[in-house]
Amino acid sequence: MENYNLNYLKELESESVFIIREVAAQFDRPALLFSGGKDSIVLTHLARKAFHPAKIPFPLIHIDTGHNFPDTLEYRDKLVNDLGVKLIVGYVQDSIDKGRVKEETGFNASRNLLQTVTLLDTLEEYKIDAAMGGARRDEEKARAKERFFSHRDEFGQWDPKNQRPELWNLFNGKKNPGEHFRVFPISNWTEMDVWNYIHMENIPLPVLYFTHQRLCIKRNGTILAHSEYLNLRETEKAEMLQVRFRTIGDMTCTGAVLSEANSLEEIIKEVSLSRQTERGTRADDKRSDNAMEDRKKEGYF
Repeated sequence: MENYNLNYLKELESESVFIIREVAAQFDRPALLFSGGKDSIVLTHLARKAFHPAKIPFPLIHIDTGHNFPDTLEYRDKLVNDLGVKLIVGYVQDSIDKGRVKEETGFNASRNLLQTVTLLDTLEEYKIDAAMGGARRDEEKARAKERFFSHRDEFGQWDPKNQRPELWNLFNGKKNPGEHFRVFPISNWTEMDVWNYIHMENIPLPVLYFTHQRLCIKRNGTILAHSEYLNLRETEKAEMLQVRFRTIGDMTCTGAVLSEANSLEEIIKEVSLSRQTERGTRADDKRSDNAMEDRKKEGYF
Protein backbone atom coordinates (compact mmCIF):
# COMPACT_ATOMS: atom_id res chain seq x y z
CA MET A 1 0.00 0.00 0.00
CA GLU A 2 2.94 2.31 0.69
CA ASN A 3 3.90 2.31 -2.98
CA TYR A 4 0.40 2.90 -4.27
CA ASN A 5 -0.54 6.42 -5.35
CA LEU A 6 -3.12 7.56 -2.82
CA ASN A 7 -3.76 10.75 -4.80
CA TYR A 8 -4.73 8.58 -7.76
CA LEU A 9 -7.23 6.69 -5.61
CA LYS A 10 -8.69 9.99 -4.44
CA GLU A 11 -9.05 11.09 -8.08
CA LEU A 12 -10.90 7.88 -8.90
CA GLU A 13 -13.10 8.41 -5.86
CA SER A 14 -13.92 11.98 -6.93
CA GLU A 15 -14.82 10.86 -10.45
CA SER A 16 -17.13 8.14 -9.15
CA VAL A 17 -18.80 10.41 -6.60
CA PHE A 18 -19.39 12.99 -9.36
CA ILE A 19 -21.09 10.35 -11.55
CA ILE A 20 -23.27 9.09 -8.68
CA ARG A 21 -24.41 12.64 -7.93
CA GLU A 22 -25.05 13.20 -11.64
CA VAL A 23 -27.32 10.14 -11.66
CA ALA A 24 -29.25 11.48 -8.67
CA ALA A 25 -29.63 14.83 -10.44
CA GLN A 26 -30.68 13.55 -13.88
CA PHE A 27 -32.97 10.64 -13.10
CA ASP A 28 -36.26 10.31 -11.24
CA ARG A 29 -35.95 6.75 -9.91
CA PRO A 30 -32.31 5.62 -9.71
CA ALA A 31 -31.16 2.52 -7.84
CA LEU A 32 -27.91 0.76 -7.00
CA LEU A 33 -27.47 -2.88 -8.03
CA PHE A 34 -25.98 -4.72 -5.08
CA SER A 35 -24.58 -8.23 -5.47
CA GLY A 36 -22.63 -8.43 -2.19
CA GLY A 37 -19.35 -8.53 -4.11
CA LYS A 38 -16.45 -6.17 -3.44
CA ASP A 39 -17.26 -3.86 -6.38
CA SER A 40 -20.87 -3.26 -5.35
CA ILE A 41 -19.68 -2.83 -1.76
CA VAL A 42 -17.22 -0.14 -2.89
CA LEU A 43 -19.95 1.47 -4.99
CA THR A 44 -22.26 1.57 -1.97
CA HIS A 45 -19.46 3.10 0.10
CA LEU A 46 -18.98 5.78 -2.58
CA ALA A 47 -22.72 6.48 -2.65
CA ARG A 48 -22.67 6.95 1.11
CA LYS A 49 -19.82 9.42 0.74
CA ALA A 50 -21.57 11.23 -2.12
CA PHE A 51 -24.54 12.25 0.07
CA HIS A 52 -23.10 12.25 3.60
CA PRO A 53 -24.36 13.25 6.15
CA ALA A 54 -27.70 12.46 4.49
CA LYS A 55 -28.66 8.87 3.78
CA ILE A 56 -28.27 7.32 0.33
CA PRO A 57 -31.36 8.69 -1.51
CA PHE A 58 -32.10 5.61 -3.60
CA PRO A 59 -32.70 1.90 -2.93
CA LEU A 60 -30.31 -1.01 -3.27
CA ILE A 61 -31.50 -3.82 -5.56
CA HIS A 62 -30.33 -7.38 -5.07
CA ILE A 63 -31.26 -10.17 -7.48
CA ASP A 64 -31.39 -13.33 -5.38
CA THR A 65 -30.80 -16.50 -7.40
CA GLY A 66 -31.72 -18.67 -4.43
CA HIS A 67 -28.22 -20.12 -4.71
CA ASN A 68 -26.36 -17.35 -2.93
CA PHE A 69 -23.62 -17.87 -0.39
CA PRO A 70 -25.26 -17.48 3.07
CA ASP A 71 -22.36 -15.18 4.04
CA THR A 72 -23.35 -12.80 1.23
CA LEU A 73 -26.94 -12.49 2.43
CA GLU A 74 -25.82 -12.01 6.03
CA TYR A 75 -23.44 -9.23 4.97
CA ARG A 76 -26.12 -7.60 2.77
CA ASP A 77 -28.71 -7.46 5.54
CA LYS A 78 -26.28 -6.03 8.08
CA LEU A 79 -25.07 -3.36 5.64
CA VAL A 80 -28.59 -2.28 4.72
CA ASN A 81 -29.52 -2.07 8.39
CA ASP A 82 -26.39 -0.04 9.23
CA LEU A 83 -26.98 2.41 6.35
CA GLY A 84 -30.72 2.70 6.90
CA VAL A 85 -31.45 2.36 3.18
CA LYS A 86 -34.26 0.60 1.34
CA LEU A 87 -33.52 -2.86 -0.04
CA ILE A 88 -35.42 -4.31 -3.00
CA VAL A 89 -34.94 -8.03 -3.63
CA GLY A 90 -35.92 -9.73 -6.88
CA TYR A 91 -36.15 -13.52 -6.58
CA VAL A 92 -35.24 -15.80 -9.48
CA GLN A 93 -37.43 -18.45 -7.88
CA ASP A 94 -40.44 -16.18 -8.41
CA SER A 95 -39.56 -15.91 -12.11
CA ILE A 96 -39.38 -19.71 -12.29
CA ASP A 97 -42.69 -20.14 -10.47
CA LYS A 98 -44.40 -17.69 -12.84
CA GLY A 99 -43.03 -19.47 -15.90
CA ARG A 100 -40.98 -16.44 -16.92
CA VAL A 101 -37.80 -18.55 -17.04
CA LYS A 102 -37.04 -22.26 -17.10
CA GLU A 103 -34.74 -23.91 -14.61
CA GLU A 104 -31.61 -25.30 -16.25
CA THR A 105 -30.85 -28.99 -15.93
CA GLY A 106 -27.71 -31.07 -16.30
CA PHE A 107 -24.34 -31.05 -14.61
CA ASN A 108 -23.57 -27.42 -15.51
CA ALA A 109 -26.99 -26.06 -14.57
CA SER A 110 -26.92 -22.57 -13.08
CA ARG A 111 -29.38 -19.81 -12.29
CA ASN A 112 -26.92 -17.07 -13.18
CA LEU A 113 -28.32 -16.52 -16.68
CA LEU A 114 -31.87 -16.54 -15.34
CA GLN A 115 -31.12 -13.38 -13.33
CA THR A 116 -31.55 -11.24 -16.44
CA VAL A 117 -35.32 -11.70 -16.63
CA THR A 118 -35.71 -11.19 -12.87
CA LEU A 119 -33.63 -8.01 -13.04
CA LEU A 120 -35.60 -6.55 -15.95
CA ASP A 121 -38.90 -7.41 -14.27
CA THR A 122 -37.73 -5.78 -11.02
CA LEU A 123 -36.59 -2.62 -12.79
CA GLU A 124 -39.94 -2.41 -14.58
CA GLU A 125 -41.97 -3.08 -11.44
CA TYR A 126 -40.28 -0.27 -9.52
CA LYS A 127 -39.99 1.99 -12.61
CA ILE A 128 -36.21 2.32 -12.19
CA ASP A 129 -34.82 4.63 -14.87
CA ALA A 130 -31.12 4.37 -13.93
CA ALA A 131 -29.52 1.29 -12.37
CA MET A 132 -25.98 1.79 -11.12
CA GLY A 133 -23.65 -1.20 -11.11
CA GLY A 134 -20.11 -1.96 -10.00
CA ALA A 135 -18.82 -3.26 -13.36
CA ARG A 136 -15.32 -2.22 -14.39
CA ARG A 137 -13.79 -2.09 -17.88
CA ASP A 138 -10.79 -4.23 -16.93
CA GLU A 139 -12.97 -7.19 -15.89
CA GLU A 140 -13.82 -8.60 -19.31
CA LYS A 141 -13.73 -7.59 -22.98
CA ALA A 142 -17.49 -6.92 -23.14
CA ARG A 143 -17.24 -4.68 -20.06
CA ALA A 144 -14.54 -2.66 -21.84
CA LYS A 145 -17.09 -1.54 -24.44
CA GLU A 146 -19.32 0.17 -21.87
CA ARG A 147 -19.64 3.91 -21.36
CA PHE A 148 -20.37 5.40 -17.95
CA PHE A 149 -23.99 5.98 -19.01
CA SER A 150 -25.07 2.88 -20.91
CA HIS A 151 -28.40 3.21 -22.68
CA ARG A 152 -30.90 0.34 -22.66
CA ASP A 153 -33.89 0.16 -25.00
CA GLU A 154 -37.51 -0.52 -24.02
CA PHE A 155 -36.69 -4.25 -23.86
CA GLY A 156 -33.74 -3.66 -21.52
CA GLN A 157 -31.27 -4.61 -24.25
CA TRP A 158 -27.82 -3.14 -24.92
CA ASP A 159 -26.41 -2.29 -28.34
CA PRO A 160 -22.61 -1.96 -28.10
CA LYS A 161 -22.50 -0.22 -31.50
CA ASN A 162 -25.00 2.45 -30.53
CA GLN A 163 -23.58 4.35 -27.58
CA ARG A 164 -23.45 8.03 -26.84
CA PRO A 165 -20.25 10.09 -26.75
CA GLU A 166 -19.05 11.20 -23.33
CA LEU A 167 -16.86 14.28 -23.63
CA TRP A 168 -15.70 16.70 -20.94
CA ASN A 169 -17.65 14.87 -18.21
CA LEU A 170 -20.95 15.53 -19.98
CA PHE A 171 -23.41 12.64 -19.68
CA ASN A 172 -26.55 12.38 -21.75
CA GLY A 173 -29.30 10.73 -19.74
CA LYS A 174 -32.19 11.57 -22.08
CA LYS A 175 -34.39 8.63 -22.93
CA ASN A 176 -37.76 7.66 -24.35
CA PRO A 177 -40.57 6.24 -22.19
CA GLY A 178 -39.83 2.65 -21.18
CA GLU A 179 -36.09 2.95 -21.70
CA HIS A 180 -33.52 3.12 -18.92
CA PHE A 181 -29.80 3.45 -18.28
CA ARG A 182 -27.19 1.30 -16.61
CA VAL A 183 -24.53 3.49 -15.04
CA PHE A 184 -21.06 2.29 -14.05
CA PRO A 185 -19.37 4.85 -11.76
CA ILE A 186 -16.22 2.73 -11.19
CA SER A 187 -15.64 1.86 -14.86
CA ASN A 188 -12.12 3.32 -14.81
CA TRP A 189 -11.04 1.37 -11.73
CA THR A 190 -8.94 -1.80 -11.87
CA GLU A 191 -9.11 -4.74 -9.48
CA MET A 192 -5.96 -3.45 -7.80
CA ASP A 193 -7.55 -0.02 -7.41
CA VAL A 194 -10.56 -1.60 -5.72
CA TRP A 195 -8.44 -3.59 -3.28
CA ASN A 196 -6.20 -0.65 -2.42
CA TYR A 197 -9.24 1.59 -1.94
CA ILE A 198 -10.84 -0.99 0.38
CA HIS A 199 -7.58 -1.03 2.34
CA MET A 200 -7.33 2.78 2.42
CA GLU A 201 -10.95 3.21 3.54
CA ASN A 202 -10.94 0.15 5.84
CA ILE A 203 -14.17 -1.17 4.29
CA PRO A 204 -15.50 -4.40 5.89
CA LEU A 205 -15.94 -7.35 3.50
CA PRO A 206 -17.69 -10.73 3.57
CA VAL A 207 -15.48 -13.46 5.02
CA LEU A 208 -15.57 -15.25 1.64
CA TYR A 209 -12.85 -12.93 0.37
CA PHE A 210 -10.37 -14.22 2.94
CA THR A 211 -8.78 -17.65 3.10
CA HIS A 212 -10.80 -20.43 4.74
CA GLN A 213 -11.31 -24.17 4.63
CA ARG A 214 -14.18 -25.27 2.40
CA LEU A 215 -15.47 -28.42 0.73
CA CYS A 216 -14.94 -27.91 -3.00
CA ILE A 217 -15.38 -29.59 -6.36
CA LYS A 218 -12.85 -29.27 -9.16
CA ARG A 219 -14.61 -28.97 -12.52
CA ASN A 220 -13.16 -27.97 -15.90
CA GLY A 221 -10.33 -26.04 -14.32
CA THR A 222 -12.63 -24.23 -11.88
CA ILE A 223 -12.89 -24.77 -8.11
CA LEU A 224 -16.55 -24.63 -7.08
CA ALA A 225 -17.90 -24.56 -3.54
CA HIS A 226 -19.64 -27.84 -2.74
CA SER A 227 -23.34 -27.25 -2.15
CA GLU A 228 -26.74 -28.85 -2.57
CA TYR A 229 -27.17 -26.81 -5.76
CA LEU A 230 -24.43 -28.59 -7.70
CA ASN A 231 -25.31 -31.62 -9.83
CA LEU A 232 -22.30 -33.88 -9.38
CA ARG A 233 -20.92 -36.42 -11.80
CA GLU A 234 -20.01 -39.83 -10.41
CA THR A 235 -16.34 -39.00 -10.87
CA GLU A 236 -16.55 -35.74 -8.90
CA LYS A 237 -15.68 -35.93 -5.23
CA ALA A 238 -15.72 -33.12 -2.70
CA GLU A 239 -12.42 -32.31 -1.02
CA MET A 240 -11.43 -29.86 1.68
CA LEU A 241 -9.33 -27.03 0.27
CA GLN A 242 -7.81 -23.78 1.53
CA VAL A 243 -9.53 -21.18 -0.68
CA ARG A 244 -10.91 -17.71 -1.00
CA PHE A 245 -13.05 -15.95 -3.63
CA ARG A 246 -12.02 -13.06 -5.88
CA THR A 247 -15.56 -12.45 -7.07
CA ILE A 248 -18.89 -13.45 -5.51
CA GLY A 249 -22.07 -14.57 -7.26
CA ASP A 250 -24.19 -17.68 -7.70
CA MET A 251 -22.64 -20.66 -5.89
CA THR A 252 -23.02 -22.88 -8.96
CA CYS A 253 -20.67 -20.82 -11.13
CA THR A 254 -18.48 -18.72 -8.82
CA GLY A 255 -15.01 -20.20 -8.72
CA ALA A 256 -12.61 -20.06 -5.80
CA VAL A 257 -8.82 -19.79 -5.84
CA LEU A 258 -6.33 -21.67 -3.72
CA SER A 259 -5.03 -19.09 -1.29
CA GLU A 260 -3.59 -18.45 2.15
CA ALA A 261 -4.26 -14.70 2.03
CA ASN A 262 -5.90 -13.76 5.31
CA SER A 263 -5.55 -9.98 5.29
CA LEU A 264 -6.00 -7.12 2.84
CA GLU A 265 -2.24 -6.72 2.58
CA GLU A 266 -1.84 -10.39 1.65
CA ILE A 267 -4.72 -10.23 -0.85
CA ILE A 268 -3.23 -7.15 -2.54
CA LYS A 269 0.12 -8.91 -2.86
CA GLU A 270 -1.54 -12.06 -4.22
CA VAL A 271 -3.62 -10.14 -6.80
CA SER A 272 -0.57 -8.17 -7.95
CA LEU A 273 1.23 -11.44 -8.74
CA SER A 274 -1.75 -13.21 -10.33
CA ARG A 275 -1.82 -13.81 -14.08
CA GLN A 276 -5.51 -14.73 -14.14
CA THR A 277 -8.30 -12.15 -14.14
CA GLU A 278 -10.88 -12.34 -11.38
CA ARG A 279 -13.59 -13.38 -13.86
CA GLY A 280 -11.30 -16.14 -15.06
CA THR A 281 -12.70 -18.13 -12.13
CA ARG A 282 -16.31 -17.74 -13.29
CA ALA A 283 -17.72 -20.87 -14.91
CA ASP A 284 -20.54 -18.92 -16.58
CA ASP A 285 -18.04 -16.85 -18.58
CA LYS A 286 -16.56 -20.04 -20.04
CA ARG A 287 -19.72 -21.19 -21.79
CA SER A 288 -18.63 -19.39 -24.96
CA ASP A 289 -16.08 -16.81 -26.12
CA ASN A 290 -18.79 -14.12 -26.14
CA ALA A 291 -20.76 -15.32 -23.11
CA MET A 292 -20.66 -12.01 -21.24
CA GLU A 293 -21.47 -9.86 -24.27
CA ASP A 294 -24.38 -12.08 -25.25
CA ARG A 295 -25.82 -11.83 -21.73
CA LYS A 296 -25.32 -8.06 -21.63
CA LYS A 297 -27.18 -7.62 -24.94
CA GLU A 298 -30.15 -9.40 -23.37
CA GLY A 299 -30.16 -7.13 -20.32
CA TYR A 300 -27.61 -8.67 -17.93
CA PHE A 301 -25.65 -6.47 -15.51
